[in-house]
Amino acid sequence: MIQRIQSLYLFVIVVLSGLLLNGSVLNFISKTGSIFKVTFTEVIKSTGGQGLEVIEKLLPLTILIIIIPIISLTAIFLYKKRKYQLVMSRVLITLNSILIIAVLHVSFRIISGYGAQLVPGFKMILPVLMLIFAILAFRGIRKDDQLVKSYDRLR
Repeated sequence: MIQRIQSLYLFVIVVLSGLLLNGSVLNFISKTGSIFKVTFTEVIKSTGGQGLEVIEKLLPLTILIIIIPIISLTAIFLYKKRKYQLVMSRVLITLNSILIIAVLHVSFRIISGYGAQLVPGFKMILPVLMLIFAILAFRGIRKDDQLVKSYDRLR
C-alpha cells in the first residue's frame, strides 16, 4: 500500500540509493593536486597531466548500494505480511549501517594513505539519510503491527 507512510519512507530510500549509483559519492583533493573520486564501484585518481587511474575496486560497496534498493522495494510490496516487512526493515537498517561504516573506512584509507582532504558534497550525507528513513520505516511498520494486534484483542 503506497498510502502508508512507511512505504513512502522505503521509496525515498530507493530514490536516495539511486542517486548514489551515478557520479562520485565522495571527492578528495590531495596536497599535490590529485583528485580522488569514490564512485560506487571504484576509487579513481585524477591528476592534471596523466589522466584517470583506477586505484581500487570497491566490490562490497557496490553490492551494498545495489542490494539496499532491492530490499527496500521488496519491503514495500510485503505490506500484507507485516512480520516479513519488519524483518526486511531490520535487514535494511543493518545494511545501511554497514554502508556507512564502509564509506567511512574507504574515506579514512584515502585520507591516511594519500594525505588527502575531503571535499564536502551532497552525496556524502545520503547514506545517513537512508539510515534515518530506514529507522522511520521500521517504526511505522511496528506501529501498524501493534495497531492491528490491539484490534485483534478487541474482537
